[in-house]
Amino acid sequence: MSDITEITKLLGKDAESLLNFKNPKISKDLLHVPHKDWVYRAFGDSDRSPRVLASLERLYGTGRLGGSGYLSILPVDQGIEHSAGASFAKNKVFFDPENIIKLAIEGGCNAVCSTFGVLGAHARKYAHKIPFMVKINHNQLLSYPNQFDEVPFGTVKQASDMGAVAIGATIYFGSPESNRQIQEVSKLFAEAHEHGLATVLWCYLRNSAFNDKDGKKDYHVSADLTGQANHLGVTIQADIIKQKLPENNGGYTYVQSKDKSFGKIDKRVYSELTSEHPIDLARYQVANCYLGRFGLINSGGASGDNDFAEAVRTAVINKRAGGQGLISGRKAFQRLPDDGDINGAIDEGAKLLNVIQDVYKAKEITVA
Repeated sequence: MSDITEITKLLGKDAESLLNFKNPKISKDLLHVPHKDWVYRAFGDSDRSPRVLASLERLYGTGRLGGSGYLSILPVDQGIEHSAGASFAKNKVFFDPENIIKLAIEGGCNAVCSTFGVLGAHARKYAHKIPFMVKINHNQLLSYPNQFDEVPFGTVKQASDMGAVAIGATIYFGSPESNRQIQEVSKLFAEAHEHGLATVLWCYLRNSAFNDKDGKKDYHVSADLTGQANHLGVTIQADIIKQKLPENNGGYTYVQSKDKSFGKIDKRVYSELTSEHPIDLARYQVANCYLGRFGLINSGGASGDNDFAEAVRTAVINKRAGGQGLISGRKAFQRLPDDGDINGAIDEGAKLLNVIQDVYKAKEITVA
């Protein structure tokens, strides 16, 4: 297990700023912070059925973070979303669905999230060993020209029949297709709750207007726009929100500078609710999940040369902001041991997942 010294070392020059950040713009006292009795605290008064509560209890009760109120999930839907070749060429053992599930188990995850094909191929062998989360819609890149539109790839009943505890779905908020996707996913989530499954929503943004090429800022990851996407997500009864970690702020004001008819925002969002500090930006995302009443998990991002340091930084920001964990895929399944032996790929990926989990297990790292 990584101790606080190792975590601090991985944070490098950011350690002081992230670990000792105090006085966030939105006080911790207003938040519903993660707790070992999370399901009862967050959902005990809700309209979720006993079967949904049982699914949530299993999800929050599994793996190295089980019983802590925090989540570590392995998501592998990139074979569709990014193409199998682009995703698995680096580590070809993960063309085999069983190795994806084995990585989640070896890595001590709360759940494995993947496609109907991946999870259905080994449901009888593994659905009782680790919670299954079925990604129910996808954007596939084989159509020409490429489109960016999430469409259902199966049914809630299929997910229920294979023993899943949850479904995951994506909405591209801000896209021309978003209204249709909101309607589709709302119905899927209502049906999932009827079947006793939990719901997780990828609240992603997609619109070229959110990209300031001149200023070299991508407002798809701005705190204000992603925060509103989160708010829409909990409105359609997502039990957990997945969001990219914010990297900037002011997406609303940028788009409004081009088109004053876009959206609505209050300048106090920038002066009283957020600052430039990454924990404050992530806290605004948490605030839009009903002040943390529904958990925010941030994505781990693409793999690269500094995966361990980047993963720890993201986890520290998420935890200190009041979030509930990371859902990290490529950083885990695209790793190879130093000797390049693909047979050690599962162990190497598990190390990355364990380092993320150690941040949430570290008592020295608290909600700011």
